[in-house]
Amino acid sequence: MTRRQAGATAVLLALALAGCSAGDDPGAASGPDQDLTMWLVGTDTTPELREHLVSTFEQEHPGATLTIEQQEWGDLVENLTAALDDPATTPDVVEIGNTQSPTFTTAGAFREISPELYEELGGDGLLPSFVEAGSVDGRHYALPYYFGSRYVFYRKDLWQAAGHEVPRTLAEFGETVKALTDDDHAGFAMGGQDWRNGISRVFANGGTLAVKEGDRWVSTLTDPRTVEGLEMWQDVYANASYLPSTEKDVEYWHFLNDGVEDTPPAAATIMAPAWARWSIGYLERNDEGEQVRDGMQDADTFDVFALPGLDGGTAPVFAGGSNIAISATSPSPELAEDVLRVVFSDEYQEKLAAGLGPANEDAQELMKGDKFGRLLVRTAAASQLTPPAPGWASIEDAGTYEDLFGRIAQGGDVATLAAQFDELLTPMLNEAPAPAE
Repeated sequence: MTRRQAGATAVLLALALAGCSAGDDPGAASGPDQDLTMWLVGTDTTPELREHLVSTFEQEHPGATLTIEQQEWGDLVENLTAALDDPATTPDVVEIGNTQSPTFTTAGAFREISPELYEELGGDGLLPSFVEAGSVDGRHYALPYYFGSRYVFYRKDLWQAAGHEVPRTLAEFGETVKALTDDDHAGFAMGGQDWRNGISRVFANGGTLAVKEGDRWVSTLTDPRTVEGLEMWQDVYANASYLPSTEKDVEYWHFLNDGVEDTPPAAATIMAPAWARWSIGYLERNDEGEQVRDGMQDADTFDVFALPGLDGGTAPVFAGGSNIAISATSPSPELAEDVLRVVFSDEYQEKLAAGLGPANEDAQELMKGDKFGRLLVRTAAASQLTPPAPGWASIEDAGTYEDLFGRIAQGGDVATLAAQFDELLTPMLNEAPAPAE
């Protein structure tokens, strides 16, 4: 999932985690604690899923308890930084954003998942890009929890009225949304600083954000393929979106919904994670009497498609979502492993598949019963993540990519900006927390 980083820096994280080590056994002196704590973030894990986690674990471990504590994405890094180094305060099991994982795994904050347990929990059947984000030097520390890939949501009525069909290539997509732009609405609503959507064009052109050369990460914005992707994004933003160059983390679905309330829609097209579906459509009341969107039930008004690749097929978009890990200082690491066994059980994975993209590919097959699920699986298979560099969390915290994309959106020369930001980003990529002692 797209994650808003907290205000903690990599330096603060290093200081707080200096005493953590995946090789330590904090429970050796005091014995195992039968009361486990699990941190889950946001509301994506539903009450039903939470109840299943607690009841299943406690049935399998009479006398033990599992307490789920709610965290919010804006505070997560700061709260983990404060809690993880002390067995008395640490959560035993932690949900963490996929782009946050590399910093914490590099710091030694999480317990290593043994090769045997990794295979038991899914092994090669787990989403590869998320596995990579939670691994260091081939060792696994944070495993995929759920994913939400991105695809295109559009006003089918507007597209058809203008005589446009679903595009087959990325260039055709750009030309279509530019043609749909007029005085009434944007062809493609996109904020100027929205790098999470923008980097899809970099990936589609075969470009990268950074590569590892030996033991060092190097920013690769000046790669000609990366520059070409950024220039493609700049062209679409300049000619199809009315949103400010300073805009980011926009709830784009509002731009599509405007038109279902008898007012002109603000945009014909948006790009968002799959779970945006439930924020799009007509208002209705659910069983609890709450007013909610109907999830795009009107197929004549709304529809979806995968962002097309450079030469067709599916573009490699950025995938959001979460990983899950065991704290290196958990007093009860073996019991914490049993919590993971519940999470990766067939029953729980099937429940995840009812609303989210489950980590296990076998469970993903259950999502193919409707077009939204089929498209989520398809786009996730082609997705890419940000580089698993140790300094990536601090880069997101600093808003460096927001700054880059904002300047590109303002019309800056892409090649010049790429060179400037390569120089800035390369040392930041390698700003790893101090090794755990």
